[in-house]
Amino acid sequence: MADKKLPSRKDAVPKLVGNHEDFLIVTGLAGPAKDMAHLTDQAPHAYMLGGAMGGALSMALGLALVQPDKKVLCVTGDGELLMNMSSLATIGVVQPPNLSVICVDNGHYQETGNQESHTNLGVDLEKVAQGCNIAVTRTVESLEECEETSPVLRNTNGPVFVLLRVNEDEPPKSKRNWDAADRKNVFRAALLGSHY
Repeated sequence: MADKKLPSRKDAVPKLVGNHEDFLIVTGLAGPAKDMAHLTDQAPHAYMLGGAMGGALSMALGLALVQPDKKVLCVTGDGELLMNMSSLATIGVVQPPNLSVICVDNGHYQETGNQESHTNLGVDLEKVAQGCNIAVTRTVESLEECEETSPVLRNTNGPVFVLLRVNEDEPPKSKRNWDAADRKNVFRAALLGSHY
């Protein structure tokens, strides 16, 4: 990854996601949660995980299956995806038409000391997604490619996997409500109405 000048996640994630209100959003923890908390200002349609590494894909898949009329977006990181590739395989088997996945890949485990992850050592997560039977995949490495790929997240009938390769810049700073039960209730009320 060091051979190419990659964009900052602070610029690339908003450009790729576009209008976040088009989706129900589930994020992985750490960087992706910060990316989306900053972008959405913790809007009710976005649920950011904390302390549940590996759970984002499974949660997003479940949400997509029970809400087939809504577009679901999972924003996760390379470290988290490496921890739970079986969920990517399940997505490839189930083929939810309304689920898109963005993997923000900085090639490092940034939260635990910036150790190199497997993706900085030769593992290609787009090829993994293809091997998991996800037909629509992209690797995005520039802001121009982010803009070109953004409609694919919305307009594809089938699961989508986008590997967003970014540099090692820190994610944006954002304040966050860490009360998981409260955030769950806010998300659920936004989805089902306040009288669920």
